[in-house]
Amino acid sequence: MDELPRFDPKVDPRPKDVVWQGIKWPIDTETKLAGKFVLVEPLQEVHTQELFDALNSDELWEHAISRPKSAADIAEPLRNRLSGSAWFPWIVRLIENGEIVGTTSFMETSANDARTEIGATTYAKSVWASKVNPETKYLLLKYAFEELGMGRVQIKTDIRNVRSQQAIARLGATYEGILRKYQRRADGTIRDTVLFSITAEEWPKVRARLEARLYSE
Repeated sequence: MDELPRFDPKVDPRPKDVVWQGIKWPIDTETKLAGKFVLVEPLQEVHTQELFDALNSDELWEHAISRPKSAADIAEPLRNRLSGSAWFPWIVRLIENGEIVGTTSFMETSANDARTEIGATTYAKSVWASKVNPETKYLLLKYAFEELGMGRVQIKTDIRNVRSQQAIARLGATYEGILRKYQRRADGTIRDTVLFSITAEEWPKVRARLEARLYSE
């Protein structure tokens, strides 16, 4: 039998790490994050029908874990959400006309570990390849690092979702690797998941690049 290759242990890049401050969590449900192009606000039950109508296309949910079949499928998890939950969903509105064009979430949040994830993101096709997604991510990242005090924000996507991988990389997130056979898709298959992250130390450079991309024109 062939011997396994020797694993070279990774070296701690922060041998003199410091105690991280506590974060602000849970989020006030009255919070609103306004940009030049979008307004990001907490998803409430009153929004669920408009959100469902905006995203009622199988194409938009191709790489999602599940696809809501009605507004009730969106509303039910909201009713069951507990204060301090690791999941906090948002809606995305266009500034120009107030139209709801998407949803995204903070998820898998660990207040003790000062980290969260931006995920469960879906947009109407009409805003694909626009400034809606990068500004939404910018507003959420800024809020996570500068208001909540997060040390890490991660973003994951299906390995088959090439468009999403490219969009995440363009934000300035660092590719960390592939989580193999990680999560079940809606069709029952198990997907490999591509993992990216941004740390608090990286945020100033990521912020500067995003601001130049969004607002320099």
